[in-house]
Amino acid sequence: MQISERQHPRVYRSKVDMSGRIVLPAEVRSRQHIHTGDQVILIEQPDGLQVKTQEQALREAQDFFATLAPLDMPLSEELIRERREEASRE
Repeated sequence: MQISERQHPRVYRSKVDMSGRIVLPAEVRSRQHIHTGDQVILIEQPDGLQVKTQEQALREAQDFFATLAPLDMPLSEELIRERREEASRE
């Protein structure tokens, strides 16, 4: 049985400086494609803090909303159908 990185995350230490900044290790920035000047998103949860790139957060949001969409009809077609129904009731 092979264990994925997701099951065993890498752990790094970093210090917070007087301005509240932390340094992301170079290998993490490289692996996550984070470059100087890139913005990251901090997500505070009861069990800790997550750091994500904007692309990661966007992908997660898209994946979440994709699970809510009906599989048998594209959302654009459903929206057009709803608008036509509303127009016919007016």
